[in-house]
This record gives sequence, structure tokens and C-alpha cells, in this order.
Amino acid sequence: MSVEPYGADEESAAVLRTVGRVIKMCRERAGLTQAALGAQIGYSEEQVSSVERGRRAPMEEFLDAADRALEANGLIIALKGDVEKARFPKKVRDLAKLEAQAVEICAYDNSVVNGLLQTEEYQRAVFRSRRPAFTEEQVDQLVRARLARQEIVTRTDTALSFVHDEAALRRPVGGKMVLRRQLERLLEVGQMPHVEIQVLPLESEDNGGLDGPFHLLRLRDGATVGHSDIQLVSRLISDRRELQILELRYGIIRAQALTPRTSLTYIEKLLGET
Repeated sequence: MSVEPYGADEESAAVLRTVGRVIKMCRERAGLTQAALGAQIGYSEEQVSSVERGRRAPMEEFLDAADRALEANGLIIALKGDVEKARFPKKVRDLAKLEAQAVEICAYDNSVVNGLLQTEEYQRAVFRSRRPAFTEEQVDQLVRARLARQEIVTRTDTALSFVHDEAALRRPVGGKMVLRRQLERLLEVGQMPHVEIQVLPLESEDNGGLDGPFHLLRLRDGATVGHSDIQLVSRLISDRRELQILELRYGIIRAQALTPRTSLTYIEKLLGET
């Protein structure tokens, strides 16, 4: 079954229209009507029509079946990556593009574990806690988008620095077992040579991040971009004066936090208490 893309915008709509034209071209070349193709691959004529018009994003199963039925020799299957990205909200795609250009990513979080480090089950718990609630379909799309962004964590040419307020590491999002596996994930990633994870203890009187979470991305061209995602506002920050404030603030937060090595020991302690 195909689904409406969550957070559709003109960029993703253009991708879906292109995908639809390719499928239509292959179908007409094969001499099949929309109804005939639908009958072969287990979809209705309306569903095939909606996909061809770019109105609906086809699932992987649709693309696989259409490629076989139309003898497209992998042409339609090759569209999977484009379709998947088109499902992601625009703000996620924009952030992912910047992360792909980054030589360093710095992040401070004080409510939940940073998205680049979240396990899948922790992500689902975070998205399901949103009010008004997301549908399960939207949750699935958001999880896929976040998992795709996490590929940056394995790239050794990008330095990653994370500071978490201890409160983010104690909050049992999804329950204690979900939190335990999340803490284990932090300990695993924290061993990577290009990743530094720090904890700002609750007992610390000083916290330069009380205004909320933020990211700093230092790009290959020498530019720096900030990102803030709070309540209903998600924005990229390029104003130099604002960036100076965030850079100063992040330096202070890192200095206030435990060292990376001590932080991993602290996370082990939290894991033992969970």
C-alpha cells in the first residue's frame, strides 16, 4: 500500500512526480493500462494512478513489484532512495544535507538523548510522546529519517562532540529497559575515536545551556551554521552575532561538563542504577 508523504513540500513533490513519470513511461512501453498493472502487482487502479501523478509515495513493495511486472531491469528499483528521502520532512532533509558537509558537529541536549545517538526504540518512544500525537505512519517516517541521519556517526572524517545534561540521561523515555539499552549505546559510541560524549551533572551549580538544546555544524568550506529545534520552532542560524553567542556558550558548557573519559564512567554508573 502507498502512503501520503509526511511533511510534503515542493521539493519532495517534484521527486514524486518524476518517479511517477518513470513508472508511467515503463507501463506504457509494456502496453499495460493502470488497471492491468495494478492487477499484476496487487494494487488498485486508483493507487497506480496516484503514484503516476506524484500524489502518493510508493512503498518499496510497490516499486519492486512494478519493476518485475514491467521488466524495467532495475530502473524502477533504483528510485527507492529518492522516494525514501522524499518522505522525510523538509527540515530533516535540510539538516541532513548540512551534516553531510560538516567536518565537526557539536551538540548540547538537556531533555532527551541527542537524535544522532538514539536507538530506534528510544526514538519511537520520543516521537510517540509528542502531543498532539503523531500517527504510527508518521512515527515510522520520522524514525527512518533519523536513522538515515545517523550514518554520519560512522564517518571518521567528521568530529562529533555531544554534551548531555544528566537529566536527559536519567529520564526513562520508553521505560527502564529502553533507557538501559540507550545508555549502552552511548557507551559503545563513546569509544569511537572521533566521538566525544560529555555529561553535565545535575549537581553542578553552573549550566550555560539552560536556554535549551542547540547544534553547531562546522562545514568544509569554513562556514559555521547553528541549529535550534525548540517546541514549534526549528531554525537554522547563520547570523554571525548569534553564532558567536552559541560558540561561546558551547565552549562554556563543555568546560562545565565532565571530561569525555570521566563522562563514560559516569554513564556506566547511571546504567548500573537504572
